[in-house]
Amino acid sequence: MRLKKWARPELAACPWAVDEPEKLRGHWREAFPREAPFHLELGCGKGVATAAMIADNPGVNYLAIDISPDVLGDARRNIAAACGEDPHNALLARANIENLLWILAPEDRVERIYLRFCNPWPRRCHEKRRLTHPRQLMQYRSLLPVGGEIWFKTDDDHLFEISQTYFQVAGFEPVWQTEDLHASGFAPNYVSEHERMFTAQGIPIKAGIWRRTAEEIREDFTRWHAEPAHPPRPRRAAGEDGRSAPD
Repeated sequence: MRLKKWARPELAACPWAVDEPEKLRGHWREAFPREAPFHLELGCGKGVATAAMIADNPGVNYLAIDISPDVLGDARRNIAAACGEDPHNALLARANIENLLWILAPEDRVERIYLRFCNPWPRRCHEKRRLTHPRQLMQYRSLLPVGGEIWFKTDDDHLFEISQTYFQVAGFEPVWQTEDLHASGFAPNYVSEHERMFTAQGIPIKAGIWRRTAEEIREDFTRWHAEPAHPPRPRRAAGEDGRSAPD
């Protein structure tokens, strides 16, 4: 994402873009003008899907988070275009999702979390950076009540497959899932720029809804891997490379 000089000044002047989100930890519901179900989008990007979702659901309060002020600038413009310059049910915040509990607390009572087209981090050495890894899911779990939901979409086959294991071990049960969202008839489906791009390339969109169970999870997932480590390469015997073994 290229630098957008206008993004930071526009965010600074926007009353619903939160500059220091850590100060609202435990008090996010009070930051909205009225009490309503509280939904959280992690990695909102340019907010194309976010804006449509917020406009269609005025009875839900939304907090959209991204790490980049440049994409949040686009998100602010897209939400304003869809909902007006003063949407009563939208807040934006810049934060690193890996440290989500720095800015949100269980007292914030998030009923639903959206994860859409997050980085699949395909290499095993980066597995714990995936936003569906149990280390991350346990953070989300602490914010959700029993029955709270995570809505997940991805274009990546491997991420979708292994995330089903992640959800299971972290105490989430599947409610609904599909390997071809557009063929499933699921509605409403709010389409982001990434989703349009992948669909145009003929890549099916994988999606699912997982619900937090009442199960007590005690495992420490800090160093946990679902994927097996690559076995060490066997050491070659002398002469195995086609050269003569030394005398």
